[in-house]
Amino acid sequence: MGEIILPRRLFLWCMALIYMVAFVSLYVQIPGLYGNDGLLPARWQLRYTGKPLLEQLLTSPTLLWLGPLLGLDTQTAMELLCLTGAALSLAASLLEPLRDSLVFFCLWALYLSMYQVSLRWPLPPFLFSLTHYVYFNLPKSVSLLQVGQVFLYFQWDNLLLETGFLCVLVAPLTLIRGSRVVREHDPVTFWLIRWLLFRLMFASGVVKLTSRCPTWWGLTALTYHYETQCIPTPLAWFAHQLPVWWQKLSIVGTFVIEIPVPFLFFSPLRRLRLAAFYMQLLLQVLIILSGNYNFFNLLTVTLCLSLLDDRHVNFWLRKADKSGDENNDSKLLLWLSRLVELLVWALTIFGTIICFDLQVDSAKNAVSSRTAFTYHQFNQFLKTVTIPCIWIGVLSLTWELVASMFRCACISGFLKRFWGMIQWTVFAAAAASMFAVSLVPFSYVEYDSHSRLWPGVRQAYGLVDRYQLVNSYGLFRRMTGVGGRPEVVIEGSNDGNTWTEIEFMYKPGNVSASPPVVTPHQPRLDWQMWFAALGPQTQSPWFTSLMYRLLQGKREVIELIQTDVSKYPFHEEPPTYLRAHRYRYWFTEPKADGSFPERWWRRVYDQEFYPRVHLGNTFLEGMLTQFGLKDKSASRRVSNTAVAQAVRWVRAQVRGVPAHTLIWTLLACSATFCLLQGLRSKNRHAEQTAVTDEAAEKVDDPNEGGDESLSDHSEEKQAEEDESEKNTEDEEEEENEQKLVSENDDEEELVKKDENHDESF
Repeated sequence: MGEIILPRRLFLWCMALIYMVAFVSLYVQIPGLYGNDGLLPARWQLRYTGKPLLEQLLTSPTLLWLGPLLGLDTQTAMELLCLTGAALSLAASLLEPLRDSLVFFCLWALYLSMYQVSLRWPLPPFLFSLTHYVYFNLPKSVSLLQVGQVFLYFQWDNLLLETGFLCVLVAPLTLIRGSRVVREHDPVTFWLIRWLLFRLMFASGVVKLTSRCPTWWGLTALTYHYETQCIPTPLAWFAHQLPVWWQKLSIVGTFVIEIPVPFLFFSPLRRLRLAAFYMQLLLQVLIILSGNYNFFNLLTVTLCLSLLDDRHVNFWLRKADKSGDENNDSKLLLWLSRLVELLVWALTIFGTIICFDLQVDSAKNAVSSRTAFTYHQFNQFLKTVTIPCIWIGVLSLTWELVASMFRCACISGFLKRFWGMIQWTVFAAAAASMFAVSLVPFSYVEYDSHSRLWPGVRQAYGLVDRYQLVNSYGLFRRMTGVGGRPEVVIEGSNDGNTWTEIEFMYKPGNVSASPPVVTPHQPRLDWQMWFAALGPQTQSPWFTSLMYRLLQGKREVIELIQTDVSKYPFHEEPPTYLRAHRYRYWFTEPKADGSFPERWWRRVYDQEFYPRVHLGNTFLEGMLTQFGLKDKSASRRVSNTAVAQAVRWVRAQVRGVPAHTLIWTLLACSATFCLLQGLRSKNRHAEQTAVTDEAAEKVDDPNEGGDESLSDHSEEKQAEEDESEKNTEDEEEEENEQKLVSENDDEEELVKKDENHDESF
């Protein structure tokens, strides 16, 4: 693989932006989710027992333990950590020297502090089963003992933590070394990003088939997906109207991009890696356009940057390629590589046609498709390729290790070479360790392969599991909402007779409301409402807390539903009664004349989800007691330290601003600043280049200036000669005139003499 300086720099910049998005998105929702009057107050789970700080950090790795030392309660400490992470990541996105290993370690530690700490929160079996089998592909040993609880129990939070830790290895030590020079081991650490991308995409494709979901096997999943996903976009409505044969063909393309194409990530042929990059990019862009999946797809695209090299980034920037690698290759190697590429794509197309029985139906102007293999055959395929996948990773990593070691050995100077070898040893050991530990969650896709792993690797994974260094991935294991999208609708009333629906900002409710576009923000309550609708309310304990807080009229929780509190129907006075019903939602169809319908959705009533309750209601009190949602501890005195006051001031400034608007404003400002900075550096570089080229031309052709002076001198000399000749001619003319005058005088004298002579005569 070629030089990776530019892709690495671009990757770190994108990671800084994604960190900023994640921190800001979470910060806005902290009071309603984890605040003292929120749905699941974090202070209930983070008990300060008086143990030594080091012991608490080892037991529960979170910086929230430092809150009491600063005189802060748990909510204020969480807000402070989020603000610190947002400010640090924003600064890193603006200033390249801050895209440092130490800065990324701080960002990782801050997000981990928000994510995980030992808790004792009861996890209903159904909720774990739901998230494991329906939406995620997570190991059964995973625990929800974390500050974030169910609201941070998402796959992209795990992916951000794992990628963030890899950034610690990828980023340079600028703040310590004071230099951003390229290190010889950089390709080794950057390779870990490519391995993570492979695990993510390969597992995402495999779990769809290992789940035995009939919609994936029948290639009909997309006929339900667009309307049943958590928060669709307006384009999802149009995508849902596409013909069924196209939807099935899109499923085939998804399987191809997610299962065989990731193997090209490790291809020694550059064009195959670039083709794999653009195929992954196409899939992620289509998902972004049709669904609101916060920063998850942006993070996946960022991981795809590990497939690029400097040559291709320079091609994007319209810069000349100075490497000349392709020109140095012999024609034989060039033809062989083209032949291999042709063979790879031919096998891919042929395998796709055979596995999915693709046939052109000219009568219907369509392409028919079906799954032409069985579950047993796919399982055998999985058993066959899982271990070779590991060995492919081993060989690819070994190649990078050997190549980087050779570069270290070629460094001139003994001390520099010795220091380079020490760095290579440290980072090579770290890369090998990360790769080995990642094999445990990767092998979850196939049980037999997982059982064949070396026990020492599984023990090492158990030691680092709490830090989320490596994780298991795989989205959309099963397709839900086949019989219609289930949606919970909360209703409130002051008299028990007239009921008003409480509309959320993002999730479907009002059938006439357009689906929103909120990427990259994640409204975590809206997402959990989607999960809650898939089962009874007893399997979503937090929903009881939601009903209780709405009856109390807690502003922090209301702002999770409507940022503009004035749009909340009970903003003046809390409702006396609340209830919840489950409906089935479907996208509307175009009219017969092809015009668009007036409504986006249609719905039918399904069943009661939560009975009518009020404050003091026996059922409500019983549920609160059953799930431990009654706050029995005395409320803490509000801290008035300078830090606490500063945190509250920032909160007052952003209150009422929609989260997605705040995030896009920060992203626009950051992008504009970086663009102006890039244009400034480009102009400066152009000026320096012009000066350098001018100096180089003078050095290369020193007679150029002399020729000009000689030319001027010759012109002056010629002018002098002409003037001299002219003067000579004038002098000759004057002499001739004088001669004529003298001759005339002589003649006159002679005549006079003759006359005198005659007279005398």
